[in-house]
Amino acid sequence: MTDRIKAQILNKQDMGRIITRLSHEILEKNRGIENLVLIGLRTRGAYLAERIQRKIKEIEDAEVPTGFLDVTLYRDDFRTRLKQPAVEVTNIPFDVDGENIVLIDDVLYTGRTIRAALDALMDFGRPARIDLAILVDRGHRELPIKADFIGKNIPTSIGEEVRVKMSEIDDEDAVNLVEVIDN
Repeated sequence: MTDRIKAQILNKQDMGRIITRLSHEILEKNRGIENLVLIGLRTRGAYLAERIQRKIKEIEDAEVPTGFLDVTLYRDDFRTRLKQPAVEVTNIPFDVDGENIVLIDDVLYTGRTIRAALDALMDFGRPARIDLAILVDRGHRELPIKADFIGKNIPTSIGEEVRVKMSEIDDEDAVNLVEVIDN
């Protein structure tokens, strides 16, 4: 299989504006930072959570607790799709009971990753509310899951993928629409 970039959907400046907007929307819905915690899904959702945390600190001059969640072992397809799943560290260094959690990920597609994340979060306690913030919603849901905060909607076809690049691990910030070609 080979890939061909069809279009760059977002660049560094676009991503920065979206993170600012998402941060303001999160603060507005929560009415500030009281009982607010952020949890980013590994890998790129964790970096987005850190960026949103920094932006909220800039806006509110206060730190929002932020954690990171790996859902690999909670996925319903990890035994069939992944031969040897790469498990990353989950780090939620605070109590989630009674908190308003904003779960953060880069791309919302079928909804299965978010379902796994909800299952994993329930093992940590009982939050007051869980909202979902997504950089890109590409459609094609298989489960009844929708985002509360959306950076950008990008309609895609089944043969396309949305690839998020983040400078923390990819040396650039960009979102590309990629066509996957079977050879």
